[in-house]
Amino acid sequence: MAGIMSEAMDIRILNNSDQPKLEAFLTGHRDTSMFLRSNALRVGVVYRDAPFHALYTAMFDHENIIGVIAHAWSGMVLLQCPGNLDELARKCVASSGRNVTGFAGPANQVRRAQIALDLVNAPTKMAEEEWLYALDLAELRIPAALMNGDILCRAPLPEERNLLCQWRTAYDIETLGSTDSVETRNRAADALDRQIGEANAWVAVSNGEPVSLSAFNATLPDIVQLGGIYTPPAHRGRGYAKSAVAAALIAARQRGASRAVLFTSNPSAARSYEALGFRRLGDYGLILFK
Repeated sequence: MAGIMSEAMDIRILNNSDQPKLEAFLTGHRDTSMFLRSNALRVGVVYRDAPFHALYTAMFDHENIIGVIAHAWSGMVLLQCPGNLDELARKCVASSGRNVTGFAGPANQVRRAQIALDLVNAPTKMAEEEWLYALDLAELRIPAALMNGDILCRAPLPEERNLLCQWRTAYDIETLGSTDSVETRNRAADALDRQIGEANAWVAVSNGEPVSLSAFNATLPDIVQLGGIYTPPAHRGRGYAKSAVAAALIAARQRGASRAVLFTSNPSAARSYEALGFRRLGDYGLILFK
């Protein structure tokens, strides 16, 4: 495929009638397609200027999708194109007519998209190649502290919202390179409220005190993606996050999911995830432009 498309190949913007083909393709790459799959299933593939929407542009070989790139409402470009993505990336962004605020996808695809869109030297506030971890939920190792009741994990209480919003803001600053601003705090609060409203957030409690937060930033019937996991510095190193994550995964398993994925570049966090049974599969790219 390098550089040349055959006569049987075609690039076009997707509409809602294409959604079954898109889902079939993305399911074949489910560990690195969570945002693409969950957003498309949530709101469809016809773009509106509203959260979770994107303009989806796909490459077809005859009737089958072999690559897709979506330019999301936030300006992020979401990638799942194992083959030649240069023309697909340029077509997607040109068709949207909007600025690119970042990239997310398999690390090698992110690097290629930067080149294709001439954004290699664009200033960034975050440019990470994170480690991709996955776990079959049947193999989850439950921490002893959670099993014996030393740590309790539950849904957040309404009176804890302000505290947890502070935690989520601290997460965005520490992990995503955000600045401490009204915009960051509002964005963090919106994300947390959505996770709580969708029953996708859990708090670990020790001796009656909240000590760690775990959440899903994307969910599907078969797979969940962890995100927004945060433990305040004063509580770190005590295994609280492991219990919070395990509780979230137990809930996902009870809901019918069979797999979980996450991305991290933090060695300490990686060791905690490995203790739960996660195994590294590869690298995931995340770039946020200034």
